[in-house]
Amino acid sequence: MRLAVYTDYTYRRDAEGVTGERAFVRFMTGLRPLVERLVLVGRLEPTPGRSHYPLGADVEFVGLPYYASLTRPLDVVRSLGRSASRFWRLLDDVDVVWLLGPYLHAFGFAALALMRRRRVVLGVRQDLPLYVRSRHPGSRWMAAAADALERSFRRLARRLPVVVVGADLAANYARSPRLLEIMVSLVPDAAVVDEAAALAAASRPVRRLLSVGRLDREKNPLLLLDIVAELRSHDSAWRLEVVGDGPMRGELERRIGERGLAGAVALHGYLPIDGELPELYAAADAFLHVSWTEGVPQVLLEAFAAGLPVVATDVGGVASAVRDAALLVPPGDAAAAVDAVERLAADEQLRRELVVAGVRRVREHTLEAETRRVAEFIATA
Repeated sequence: MRLAVYTDYTYRRDAEGVTGERAFVRFMTGLRPLVERLVLVGRLEPTPGRSHYPLGADVEFVGLPYYASLTRPLDVVRSLGRSASRFWRLLDDVDVVWLLGPYLHAFGFAALALMRRRRVVLGVRQDLPLYVRSRHPGSRWMAAAADALERSFRRLARRLPVVVVGADLAANYARSPRLLEIMVSLVPDAAVVDEAAALAAASRPVRRLLSVGRLDREKNPLLLLDIVAELRSHDSAWRLEVVGDGPMRGELERRIGERGLAGAVALHGYLPIDGELPELYAAADAFLHVSWTEGVPQVLLEAFAAGLPVVATDVGGVASAVRDAALLVPPGDAAAAVDAVERLAADEQLRRELVVAGVRRVREHTLEAETRRVAEFIATA
């Protein structure tokens, strides 16, 4: 199977090769051992440079005309013609395309692929209307555009097979003729902690929390400060490590200073999963996730793989994904999150039960397991 995968990501090129901006690149490149040929398709920044995730020498890349953001619709529309031309040429050398959306380009690429009698599989990783309303509250035109794209993608999915992330999206796309629900896991089999070692770590006191996620409105990072401030009002030993970057970093830094939390909250910026991030997972006592919206956050699987007990908000596909491996709280509820964290800290048996459930859960959904499921689905779709 010769496979091309499109998603609306930005890539960069330098003398060492092509690199991608998002961790999902690792999932896509994880398909390479399972196919004859793998080609990633996405926007290529015009200036040479390097990003976080290398594609590897055996993964091909087709660069599309660059536009800075989907919030600039005229730039997106202007790029369509040249993007279509490059995608049309790519179709000479592939058998099947996996188009992640809903993005405007994905519709055009689907039409071109069907014209060329290539197999088309769709992919959905997030609830676009919910994401847009969370990230751009008050922008009516963006909400309307997201609604239109979502409706159109669902109609297209009634005729084509689709891969979705999490149970909520599976329900949205239930009318597809063939549907595969997955988790996006970046955890290789070899990275899952030994169960005995995880149980030993669960016996230590819980005072150091870790949170990993983009510092965007939909991730609700300011709630982290409410939680840690309340925890420290009961016990000043609590600490929080925050990994991630984004438009709210400046506001988060300012609020940390205003609330006197500079010694208790550390902002590490973005750390790649194959860099320093595993060290922070290993050093943490528990994991905290507080998003307003999610499909299935891959960081929860990373926390399970590190043997951490988890407190997370019950949004999107989280509940069906984690099952009994995490304590779930309502989104935006600092008091509920504080209660859950303090419950973890006070109950070693609960921590042990969560850790075991998490390790077993992630072993079912490693990078190798999930990419194999996707490759088999695409091959037979």
